[in-house]
Amino acid sequence: MTAFAHHRSEHSWGSATWELRSVNHRYLELAFKLPENWRQLEPELRDRLRKGLQRGKVECSLKIQLQSQDQSLQLNHALAQQLLETAHSLRADIAHAAPIDVLDVLRWPGVIISGDIDGDAITRDLLATFATTLTEHIANRQREGHALAELIEQRLQSIDDIVRDLRSRMPDIVSAQRDKLRARLAELKAELHDERLEQEMALIAQKADVDEELDRLDTHVVEVRRILKKGGAVGRRLDFLMQELNREANTLSSKAVASESTQAAVELKVLIEQMREQIQNIE
Repeated sequence: MTAFAHHRSEHSWGSATWELRSVNHRYLELAFKLPENWRQLEPELRDRLRKGLQRGKVECSLKIQLQSQDQSLQLNHALAQQLLETAHSLRADIAHAAPIDVLDVLRWPGVIISGDIDGDAITRDLLATFATTLTEHIANRQREGHALAELIEQRLQSIDDIVRDLRSRMPDIVSAQRDKLRARLAELKAELHDERLEQEMALIAQKADVDEELDRLDTHVVEVRRILKKGGAVGRRLDFLMQELNREANTLSSKAVASESTQAAVELKVLIEQMREQIQNIE
């Protein structure tokens, strides 16, 4: 579901800005943009997102601005030595390799550490701020979900109206088809036995009988409303119901014996497709 949340927090060590963006997706797909020194947070963030969200393509980003009180710096000797050894090893295998620049080594994330930084304290602050951001993000998704539910309800009501209208008109449609058959027979001056004529009439009535399809449409509409009212992660269930609604509309179209029923089937399919597109935004 499409949503956005942005939260900035100030601390003694500096500031942190979290952003959560999500767009429509059939499943939950997570992507992270974290500062190199804080990539160790990703497993915890991933776990929290999976517990709070079910669907959507979600992008999580963090920006940190550190401020050091004494500006003292510490060198991570072990990491620097490892980088130098790796660089020397590569130079032996690469012809005409450029000389190693010490400044490039110092720029490597984690080589230079501010002396007064308390990593554990910063981690606690970052996770607390992330929790606030995630709560806001979920609230935004819920608000959009309520708005989408209202749009879907409008289309469900339209489907109710079409089904009710078509059900009331079906006797007249079948009767008109019978009259049309009699008129054609009269024009052709065809002589059919009464029994044969009744068989033809029965075939017309059987083809035009859409009571079962209309009943199923009513049942599916009731189920969609029940699921929307229930709440929670309902997107996949609603996807399935849209397929079932579309199946009944297609059957209704194939059984159409008059322009009225054909038009009703077309309108139903348009409404169902509109709902299906909206449901892609629902978790």
